[in-house]
Amino acid sequence: MAFTSDGEMSRREARRIALTAQGFGKLHRGSDHSRLRSVLAHVGVLQIDSVNVLVRSQELPLFARLGAHDRAIVPAAVDRGSMFEYWVHEASLVPVELHPFMRWKMARPHPWLGNFYSQHKALTERLYRKVRDGGPLKASDVSVRVGKKGTWWDWDDAKRALEYLFYAGRVTTRSRDRDFARVYDLTENVIPSRILDIPTPREFDARRELLLRAAKHLGVATFTDLADYHRQKPREARSALASLVEDRQLRVVQVEGWDEPAYVPRNLREAENVSVCALLSPFDSLVWNRERTERLFDFHYRIEIYTPKPKRKFGYYVLPVLCGDTLVGRLDLKADRATATLRVEAAHLEPGVDAKRVAGRVGANLRDMAPWLSLERVVVGRRGNFATALGKRLGSRR
Repeated sequence: MAFTSDGEMSRREARRIALTAQGFGKLHRGSDHSRLRSVLAHVGVLQIDSVNVLVRSQELPLFARLGAHDRAIVPAAVDRGSMFEYWVHEASLVPVELHPFMRWKMARPHPWLGNFYSQHKALTERLYRKVRDGGPLKASDVSVRVGKKGTWWDWDDAKRALEYLFYAGRVTTRSRDRDFARVYDLTENVIPSRILDIPTPREFDARRELLLRAAKHLGVATFTDLADYHRQKPREARSALASLVEDRQLRVVQVEGWDEPAYVPRNLREAENVSVCALLSPFDSLVWNRERTERLFDFHYRIEIYTPKPKRKFGYYVLPVLCGDTLVGRLDLKADRATATLRVEAAHLEPGVDAKRVAGRVGANLRDMAPWLSLERVVVGRRGNFATALGKRLGSRR
């Protein structure tokens, strides 16, 4: 590892380590299932998001690392019992091997339903029995709503009861329907017995394991980065971190320009130069921590989906663009399914980036993405300082 004698690391070396850890620049070989497992070995978590203006977010990290691939591989992995859904880093899909290390969370009260179970125990248990005896169901199948639904998060008591059971690990997601609603089933019908039969680790040991996994997935990271990966509260994970350093499972380093100390796995190898160009989901594990993204790549990124249109700076569904070890810009993308068109609504480059140098590689990504999404063409709009060069490269302007 390219540290100085006092354990310092350049920011560029930190970026290369992070990209290597996240599976960029690696040739993921084999069957669809083995390629998925290879990516998951690097990222560990696929964050789920319901916005479908381009494609569901959980599909994009695979495209960024594999290119065009069979879009059914993740649902197939859930169906065969090798992945499951849980609140890991927000709503997430993760390998089933992580299940034992999430049980401490399942044993805790639901973080935002409060004392719902004590007030609605009869309803909750009745719905559990309905899933047990009648098979998988959606919340809409058992809705107790009276009147019109309000805001997006306006859950009725049946939905709250099912979400309570989901958080507690008594039910899990069999699949998602076309409207992205959860289809609930008993956990033992989805997760293999070989996983459920594993003894539950102590919470302290589970937290250690999660921090170690986060260090492997991130490559080099501050404590807050490590804790954030699996949504641990730092104050509750600090003693686990200290024990990992004491046991020399993690090594302390100082990254150029970082105010906090960083940590690397004991067996970390020196990263190679990463020659890659990728379009990143707003929820890709490389960039989902906005403060880390700025610290690592000097790239300020905020999602603007919930920003009123007149106040948006870059667009509605904006993907950061990775070229080499640099985040060079961002594209506002939309899948216009009615016209079979992948629309680049806006294209922006970071200051100092040569548009001609990156236009070909970015254009190649878009050409690959369009048929992967069953779209026939790419059209580039006029907004942004990269729109002209990208449009010329693709031969498509609007």
